[in-house]
Amino acid sequence: MKLFTCQQIAEIDRLTIQDEPVSSVNLMERASQRITDWILQKIGNDHPFYIFAGPGNNGGDAVAVARQLAEGLAECTVFLSDFGHQLKDDPAINLKRLEEQDLVRIRTIQSEKSIPEIPSGGIVIDGLFGSGLNKPLTGLAKKIAERINQSGATVISIDIPSGLFGEDNSQNDFTAVIRATYTLSFQFPKISFFFPENADYVGVWEVLPIGLHPEAILQTESKFYSLTKTYLSGTIRKRPKFSHKGSYGHALLIAGSYGKMGASVLSSKACLRAGVGLLTAQVPRLGHEIIQISVPEAMTSIDPSETVFSELPELSSYSAIGIGPGLDKKPETQLAFHKLLQAKPPKLIIDADALNILSENKDWLNLLPEHSILTPHPKEFERLAGKTINSFQRLQIQIQFSVKYKIILVLKGAHTCITLPDGTVFFNTTGNPGMATGGSGDVLTGIILGLLAQNYSPEDATLIGVYLHGLAGDRAAIEFGQHALIAGDIINQIGAAFLLLE
Repeated sequence: MKLFTCQQIAEIDRLTIQDEPVSSVNLMERASQRITDWILQKIGNDHPFYIFAGPGNNGGDAVAVARQLAEGLAECTVFLSDFGHQLKDDPAINLKRLEEQDLVRIRTIQSEKSIPEIPSGGIVIDGLFGSGLNKPLTGLAKKIAERINQSGATVISIDIPSGLFGEDNSQNDFTAVIRATYTLSFQFPKISFFFPENADYVGVWEVLPIGLHPEAILQTESKFYSLTKTYLSGTIRKRPKFSHKGSYGHALLIAGSYGKMGASVLSSKACLRAGVGLLTAQVPRLGHEIIQISVPEAMTSIDPSETVFSELPELSSYSAIGIGPGLDKKPETQLAFHKLLQAKPPKLIIDADALNILSENKDWLNLLPEHSILTPHPKEFERLAGKTINSFQRLQIQIQFSVKYKIILVLKGAHTCITLPDGTVFFNTTGNPGMATGGSGDVLTGIILGLLAQNYSPEDATLIGVYLHGLAGDRAAIEFGQHALIAGDIINQIGAAFLLLE
């Protein structure tokens, strides 16, 4: 799914009105009906609804929703917020329709004293401000937001929580942002929904299609996307009848050290479940029996060192190489990793301790082969690229980092963010908080390595791998719950995740 800035979405709205053609008020009616249908299906009509309407199009949506809910026999009160701007154009048309219907109480908020008390059992529909907002709420608008937040009521925000900006909230006042329980976004999620510091304000978000013109969407350029099953299912290859293990690549996984062999085991199992033909695990001498017993399907390359990775094996027979899980950062390990970078393997994924070694030797970043895949969590990325004040700024740094070094960067998190060498950004949409457990990242490295070895392009291996990893985690959470989920459960669901994609 393409993602757009709020300014671009406004232009797509305009093109839809022009080219469908549809009147702007009818497009507003269509959008509002989607909100109403969702509310009646998910919430019902047996709660009192407190509907807050601002002076712009978001307020027009809210007023239309009130009329539609009243037609569905819901008890509604609309609070028109007087911020010095009267409703005009389409919102004014919707207010007139509401008045003519005469089923809904209409009140005006002119001062702090006229802000209503909201019972915790009520349902608030937030239509104060939409995605066009570009400065923090102040004055009466801020007071209304504070009252809504203090009420304890369920809050449904139309398109975006009032007070939140669609992209960069670096200069925002979060005390003046409505905390939504649900956010119902028209056609596309806003880019700011994917950032962790905004999660408490966005709540659970859903995208409601409102029939914006497909050609307008197609012609509007964007570097931002969210990963969807529809897109990725077409990238999984069918296996020819006469294929054999040599058809699916030979991966080398350099992982594990004394006391950290579990990382190598998890990553090896995940690599095999991802479909690689052959896997060789490079392990220290003391880890040899652990791998042989735990992962009998894997071959081993035994390092001369008893405890760590210290010497690079012959690389010519491997179609992809992964390095990092449980590796440690001993001097001999750093030297061997440096030799690997100098060898310029064409398909390389770097994780965990290998990333930490890079962060201590930043001049080695220039040795990274083009389209190498780096998979840091936020702290590892901070060590590589420096501190940032929020996720939007971090995203800009991440894009610059990928472009500068011509690499693919996978910043792990709730909506894992992938940046490509051309600056394209993908946000993942699978996964759950149960995956925040030791070894989950090692599993991801193994999955991507297994796909990379099968001659998927680095971009496809990364996108499929991240989505598949989250999908397997979602399947595991259904079986075990989020609290009890461990990394091995993710591995056991990789097959089911493949079947869902296929």
